[in-house]
Amino acid sequence: MLHEASLTTGMSLLISAFSVVASLWLDKWLGEPKRFHPLVGFGRLAKKCESWCRAISFISTKQQGIVAWCLSVMPLVLLSYLLLSLIAQFSVIALVVGNVVILYLTIGGKSLIEHAENIYDPLQRGDIEQARYQVSMIVSRNTEKMGEKEITSSTIESVLENGNDAVFGPMIWFLIFGAPGAVLFRLANTLDAMWGYKNEKYIDFGWFSAKTDDVLGWLPARVTAVVYALQGNFQQALACWQQQAKECKSPNGGVVMTTGAGSLNIEIGGPTYYHGVLHDKNPMGAGAPASWDSIPKANQLVTRGSFALSYLWLVCVMVGVS
Repeated sequence: MLHEASLTTGMSLLISAFSVVASLWLDKWLGEPKRFHPLVGFGRLAKKCESWCRAISFISTKQQGIVAWCLSVMPLVLLSYLLLSLIAQFSVIALVVGNVVILYLTIGGKSLIEHAENIYDPLQRGDIEQARYQVSMIVSRNTEKMGEKEITSSTIESVLENGNDAVFGPMIWFLIFGAPGAVLFRLANTLDAMWGYKNEKYIDFGWFSAKTDDVLGWLPARVTAVVYALQGNFQQALACWQQQAKECKSPNGGVVMTTGAGSLNIEIGGPTYYHGVLHDKNPMGAGAPASWDSIPKANQLVTRGSFALSYLWLVCVMVGVS
């Protein structure tokens, strides 16, 4: 019988590195599960936890949000740890498969790229109405009056930011804390998307979710930004990061969007409507305003960058343990 604790550090690192590469390929081949997606089930669980916790009248709304976050996230993180501990008793192969499957379920790279391509295709044909409909699937903005420039910018912003949230973030936390780390990051990020709004309903209840996502996303965002920068205009990308990211509302989203746009020599951002309210977003990046043919280039920053990072880490581990 094999116990996880009996694995050498070198073997553990090798399993971890191989699992990242295999999970990326699995996501590239299969994409997200079409039925019974774990994150869909998690969303339903989170909504029930929200209802339960909002009914607790003797604590504040912020405290209700904290309790709901813990009830939603921590049992599943613990479950992933216990599951892998059980699997590890059988064989190294079983442990690798368990790690690969769990990490694969936290990664949404192919889905992200497919959504972007669904917007790129009608833009390429000049079908603005279809492009507006497709972009409404991935952003919380008002898309009814968007022109080509706004649709393109929104798409690239989403690709760059969600490249961190759905690909690099789970990878990096997996390398730090294993599969439970990837699960923790992805669930926390999902709750931020559900509860992290600064409106009357969630400004207090979602406070803890938003802050937790900011903390967990800090390191991955900066790794992601460096990976984006290395694939294009490196010096300009770092300059955009240094000068523009601090002006963005999101401490992590601003880093990856400004750096990614600078790397691609394009400008994104600008005024846009969220829930009927005009937000005058600062321009991000440098160069000409992004055009529809920049969307595949943004996709490449995510796909090419994530695979390159995973292979680099695997090679470093193999050299280190040899």
